[in-house]
Amino acid sequence: MVKASEISVQKLLEGSYSYQIPLYQRTYSWTRDQLERLWEDVVTLAEERSEDAKATHFIGSIVLAPGAGNGPGVHEYLVVDGQQRLTTLTLLLAAVRDHRRDHEAPQHFDRINEKYLLNKWESGVHRYKLLPTQADRASYQACIDATPHAGGTDGIGTAYRYFQSQLIAADDPDDPVDIERIEEAVTAGLALVSVTTSVEDNTYRIFESLNNTGLQLTQGDLLRNYIFMRLPTQGETVYQSLWLPLQNQLESRDLELLFWLDLVQKDPSVKQTDTYEAQKRRMERLKTEDDIRQDVERLARLGGLLSVILKPNTEHDASVRTRLQRLRAWGTTTVYPILLFLLDQRAQGAASSETIAQAMLYLESFLVRRVLAGQATTGINRILLGAVVEIQKAEDVAAGLHRYLSTGRKYFLRDDRLVSALQTIPFYLNGRSNQRKLILQWLEESFENKEPVDLTTLTIEHVMPRTLTQEWRNDLARDLTADETAEEIHEALLHTLGNLTLTGYNSSLSNSPFAVKRAQLTQSGLRMNQSIAKHQTWGRPEILARAESLAQRIAQIWPAPVDVAETTPFAPGWMLMEQAVAALPPGGWTTYGDLAALIGSHPVPVGQRVATRPLKNGHRVLQAAGTISPGFRWYETDRTDDPIQVLSEEGVQFDDQNRADPAQRLDVDDLARLVGADLEESTEPLAVPDGGTPERRDSFLNQLTDNGADVTQAVLRVINEWSGLGGAVRYGSAAMTSCYLEYPMADGQPMAPVIIYPNAHFEVVFMYLQGHEPFQDPALLEELRVRINQIPGVDIPGNQPLKRPNIRLETLVHKGAVEALGDALRWFYDTMNICEKKAPELQKS
Repeated sequence: MVKASEISVQKLLEGSYSYQIPLYQRTYSWTRDQLERLWEDVVTLAEERSEDAKATHFIGSIVLAPGAGNGPGVHEYLVVDGQQRLTTLTLLLAAVRDHRRDHEAPQHFDRINEKYLLNKWESGVHRYKLLPTQADRASYQACIDATPHAGGTDGIGTAYRYFQSQLIAADDPDDPVDIERIEEAVTAGLALVSVTTSVEDNTYRIFESLNNTGLQLTQGDLLRNYIFMRLPTQGETVYQSLWLPLQNQLESRDLELLFWLDLVQKDPSVKQTDTYEAQKRRMERLKTEDDIRQDVERLARLGGLLSVILKPNTEHDASVRTRLQRLRAWGTTTVYPILLFLLDQRAQGAASSETIAQAMLYLESFLVRRVLAGQATTGINRILLGAVVEIQKAEDVAAGLHRYLSTGRKYFLRDDRLVSALQTIPFYLNGRSNQRKLILQWLEESFENKEPVDLTTLTIEHVMPRTLTQEWRNDLARDLTADETAEEIHEALLHTLGNLTLTGYNSSLSNSPFAVKRAQLTQSGLRMNQSIAKHQTWGRPEILARAESLAQRIAQIWPAPVDVAETTPFAPGWMLMEQAVAALPPGGWTTYGDLAALIGSHPVPVGQRVATRPLKNGHRVLQAAGTISPGFRWYETDRTDDPIQVLSEEGVQFDDQNRADPAQRLDVDDLARLVGADLEESTEPLAVPDGGTPERRDSFLNQLTDNGADVTQAVLRVINEWSGLGGAVRYGSAAMTSCYLEYPMADGQPMAPVIIYPNAHFEVVFMYLQGHEPFQDPALLEELRVRINQIPGVDIPGNQPLKRPNIRLETLVHKGAVEALGDALRWFYDTMNICEKKAPELQKS
């Protein structure tokens, strides 16, 4: 016998219960998208319950079956269905527990544990109120037990760290009960249907039937059925004349979108998941069939306007069509309520095409300038969904929308802040990848090139590359102050708009010296690239000057906000920084410079912030060399344990000089991914020198690609790094075409420290090197061995003769491996260079 009842999370977890997930269930598999949806629902519900304490939100069902191990102290159930949801909810509660312990009072830890996460007096499997499948247990138990390994890189740990990061962003210092409201929304506001089977039921059969694929009614289907149930006499006419044309005009998902857009014109808080129920409540106020028919007529008219939004090419006015095309390309449905309202205003004669095109330009400018300000997503849904209600009474909808977007805490970047934002904010880490490309594309289009280029095929190129070669270091060194390094300038400016452009040569340009890039950019049909190519060098002065020039052009293209009283302080993104630190996994570390690059700040204020704020995982922020800051102090005044010991227990490896393993460092790109940035990943193989024999090079490349894209990309990055140093590349003539990385000796006899075989491995030829200067010195040979051993997964023993150790190509895919090999090759090149310069002096003496 099956029993079903609605239940809150609190009622499900309070008491002596043990919910065990059977082994036939899949492991935890929720992704960031699902976590974000749940979090948004919880935050929205918390706000609703502050005004209506009875507000709830239904999140689905959970199917339970009595377990075999029920004892006198605990009630055991198997989770037949809904385990992903239940696991996520307990991880969210664990994150709330830890946040409230750290930021409010320590008693919250035991309180939430005893109420929702643990059976205090039980041991073994019954100690945990939820016990996942065995593959997930260790990671889950680490989160529930709050061990140093909590928040690993698997799905369980990622979910836990995601919620920790979001709680930091949601915690307003001026609102002492905001996190309490979130906890209460989870435990008392989220509603589930609990379906409990009897002991006699076959739980696996139930699981199997629940997970069989089948067609489900959409919200649009349900609403259609409801409408025609209300049309007993006019149903056929309304269907043929109104509903069928609407259905033919819009796909099923777009029909649902239409019904939601109709609702949010008056109530921005309606969620898309609640469309059917909200429309049904609205239609229940319509009394007659004529009322229903007129409402369908209205929906059909709005459906025609939505069709224009979805297919901008069908718009008759050129200026409106251009604005619709650009906002459609931007790729967010949250602009649709505004667009639908504007088109409806024109259709009813309340606004002209010129007016609504101007309103759409203000909307476009708002979206673009927020990305430039580093605030692409902050509150964007709430702001845009609330726009229609705010501007409905405006006499001029364009002016009304402009003023609405300009006031309050909306991060509409002003002209006087454009230059500083473009010079410091990491543009490449903000917004979606397609949005960043669109901004660059629209900037290029503003030059009105007489010979237009197909910009859709181009990709974003970092002029100063992501990986510094020695030549790029030398270029940056020209502008360094006494206390700066090339790496610091690289981190600070790499992802800023002044260093970015569009090219079709991304893979071949790669880490090339600026002279090589300049030659190709000169031939580009893009005006942006031609202006970059006018420079003889590319470093800090050029990048900052280009940012200033682009700021002037942006101010001309996209209107600034209305000149109103200052309401939005543009301080550094401390909240984003704290989110990133909270999301650092155990066994990983980052630097003050990486955090500064992430938020567009400087390492010094970042270091001060980390040193004076009780940050979750603040001990995982180290100096650039991987060392503990001399001024490090625990926030807990009674805490005296060694931070190196703590980090070691978490999995960070230190050398004999107490430097953290660079392979475990999370750089600015890694941090951006942790906080949800949409980064483009290069998948095209890098171009490599042909060594004077392009046929042999192509043979090498063809054989190398059999190893897969990741290995190929890593190997080619090594070759490009060597070539960028000034090293030569030569290819063998055998059937298995090898690649020699050679130092070009003055006497014409090159030395190759590394030989790459495309079928499986690369060799470091110690045996050859030790017969030639300067590597007849055992100390230099040992130094090279130590540097090669910095590659993750490589351990060449030092207690036996060094010959030609083979290292598998797959090793280079490990995080930090290419960089470690590159550092060893750079040291080799510099050592040879010094030796060659000394040789003539030795001969004279």
